[in-house]
Amino acid sequence: MFKRIAAKRLSLVKQEKDNKVLLEKLNLIDNGKLKRAGILLFGKNPKKYFTGAYIKVGKFLSDTDVISSDDILGNLFEQVEKTLELLKSKYLVSVIGYKGLYRNETLEYPEEALREAVTNAVVHRDYVGAHTQIKVYPDKLVLWNEGGLPLGMKIDDLKKSHASKPRNELIADVFFKAGLIETWGRGTVKIIEECKKAGLPEPEFKEEFGGFSVYFYKKTDFYSEDNLKKLGLNQRQIKLALYIKENRRANLSSLEGIMPDVSRKTLYRDLRELVDKNVLKATGAKKLRIYEPVK
Repeated sequence: MFKRIAAKRLSLVKQEKDNKVLLEKLNLIDNGKLKRAGILLFGKNPKKYFTGAYIKVGKFLSDTDVISSDDILGNLFEQVEKTLELLKSKYLVSVIGYKGLYRNETLEYPEEALREAVTNAVVHRDYVGAHTQIKVYPDKLVLWNEGGLPLGMKIDDLKKSHASKPRNELIADVFFKAGLIETWGRGTVKIIEECKKAGLPEPEFKEEFGGFSVYFYKKTDFYSEDNLKKLGLNQRQIKLALYIKENRRANLSSLEGIMPDVSRKTLYRDLRELVDKNVLKATGAKKLRIYEPVK
């Protein structure tokens, strides 16, 4: 698989017929022996040597109620492809639509975002630890991977272009040569962009349980209380947002009427934050400003 896709990008792959020589050129052989990265990338059964080198996918009704599960084995390229195929064929739903005469299917989570997340998982996984886990719930999909963020990197850094610090340099290099990842630290940004493009909530990144998780969420009511809490809004701001969503528009006087114990200065500050977070839109001069829901 690697030779087929990398030959389009690298002349050394296209020209080299001897697999051993090619592995040497990819720095995957040392003193005549295949390195750990070589076994993971091209071995027939990497799990034989690294027990956590596989992906487990499960369907959950709740954290304790498992409907089904599958283990995905093979080398790292095969794990990525098999995982995506399994998700599409068994675990996720595709919505069928038509554009003119042409039929199209849209996966409930963007395929490109899922591919990026799974690829990042196998590239950055700590292979001394546990296997990668993908849990599919009715309202979300959670991918967990052994190993935390690189030293000095924070969750907020993942939401913007950041330095690339792969845990497994050789694995990352071969995936890059195959054109399956970038080397500019944009993978997590791409995941966010693809979800937003599909109209889904922004995915969450968390360091938890000794590893790193990506939470994909289904499309929900933007103005649900749970979603507004995820945006970091306080109870006053949530009350304002829900009132304006229900009434479609409001001015300062009407909002003061529903929150008589809140000062005008605090009310202005709350409304400004709601506008800044794209929960509300505001039109008109300050004293005559009208506030409306954005969705």
